[in-house]
Amino acid sequence: MTSTRKTAGRIAALMAATAIAATPLAARAAGDTIRIGVMNDMSGPYADNCGQGSVTAAKLAVEDFGGAINGKKIEIVTADDQNKPDIGLATARRWVEKDGVDAIVGCSISPIALAVSDIMREFNKPYMLAGTASSDTTNSKCSPMTTNWAYDTYTLSKGAVKAQIDQGMDSWYFITVDYAFGKQWQEDATKFITAAGGKVLGTSLHPLNSNDFSSQLLQAQASGAKVIVLANSGSDLANALKQAKEFGILGSKQRIAPLGILINAVHGIGLDATQGLVISAAAYWNANDESRAFTKRYNAAFGNRMPNESQLVTYSAVNHYLKAVKAANSLDGQAVMGKMRELPVDDMTVKGAKIREDGVVARPMIAARIKKPGEPKATWDYYEVIGSISADDAWRPLSESACPLVKK
Repeated sequence: MTSTRKTAGRIAALMAATAIAATPLAARAAGDTIRIGVMNDMSGPYADNCGQGSVTAAKLAVEDFGGAINGKKIEIVTADDQNKPDIGLATARRWVEKDGVDAIVGCSISPIALAVSDIMREFNKPYMLAGTASSDTTNSKCSPMTTNWAYDTYTLSKGAVKAQIDQGMDSWYFITVDYAFGKQWQEDATKFITAAGGKVLGTSLHPLNSNDFSSQLLQAQASGAKVIVLANSGSDLANALKQAKEFGILGSKQRIAPLGILINAVHGIGLDATQGLVISAAAYWNANDESRAFTKRYNAAFGNRMPNESQLVTYSAVNHYLKAVKAANSLDGQAVMGKMRELPVDDMTVKGAKIREDGVVARPMIAARIKKPGEPKATWDYYEVIGSISADDAWRPLSESACPLVKK
C-alpha cells in the first residue's frame, strides 16, 4: 500500500509539473502555454512500442525544465491515433488549427506520419518522429519541419542484413506486414541483400495485427532460405516469433531475422525465443549512468515499467525541442526549428549529434546481441552491447538521398 501511495504521489507531481489543467485548450489565452502533442497507437498492436510510455517520457522531459520556459507553462496533450489515418490527420489538424499545439512528437504508422508531416509543413510547426520507421519521411517525402529521432527502415535493414551476410547467410525469405511500412522495409533490406550477393527466394504478406502466421511460416520454411526475415513490428513480430518457436524454426538451420525489435518485445516474447539475435538499437536504458538514472525516474512514474528505445528517444526529442524554444525565446515554428538544427543534440542517449538537412538526427546506433536465459544481471538487462555503428554507417548517405532539401 505504501509503495502504491508513493507511486501515485510521483505521478501526481509529474502531472502538476506538466501543467495539465481541466479547462479546454481553446479556452486558454493563445501563446501563454507551450503545447506539445504526443500522438501514437495507445490501444492497438503498436501500443507497447510507444503508447503511454512515450507520454511518460515526454512528461519527464518537461519536468526537467521545471514545467515552464521563459514564463510559459509547458503542457503535454495526447491522442490515440488507433492506426487510422483519418483519425491521426483530423487530430493533428485540430491541434494546430484550434488547440494551439506548437509541436507534435509522433510514433504513428507511416500513412499517418506522412500526412501529419504535410500538415506540420503547412503550419510551420516542428514534427518529431520517435518510432515511425518509414524512411520516406526523411527521404523522398522529407519536410523542413520533420525530424527523425530513432531509426528507419534503412538503418534497421542495413544492420540486420550485414550481421547475417557476414556469417554466410545468403538466401532470404520475407514475411512482411502488408502496408507501406512493411513494403518499404522489405525494399530497403532487399537492396542490401542483393548488393552483397545474396538472393531473395520469396515473400509472404500478412495483414496488420495478425494472430496466425502458420501459412507464412510454412511457406518460408519450405523455401529453404537460410534466413527468414520478419519485416513487421509490435504484436505482429511477437506472434510471429512465438509461432516460429512452436514450429521448430527457431534453433534450426534456418535463422529468423527480425528487421527491428524493441526491448519490450524481447521481454514479452522471452529470451528462449530471442536469444542470440543480433540487432541495432537507437538507445538502451542500461547504456550508461545517465540512462540508468533516467530509467529509475521513468520506472517510478510509470508503474514500474521500463523504457524501450522509442520511449527513450521521445525524451531526447522533447528535451531538444524545449532547449530550442528556450534559446529562440519564441514559439515560432521556423525560429525554433532553426535552433533545433543549430544546437547539438546532447542527452543520455546521444552526445553532440546534429540534425541533417533531410531531418535525420545523426545518432550512432548501438550494436547488440540478445542475451541467453540466465545471463541478465538485472531486470530487462537483455542486451549485450557488442559495438557501435557510426552515424555515417547507420543512416542513408546524403549523396544517395532523394530529399529535395539536401544540397548535392
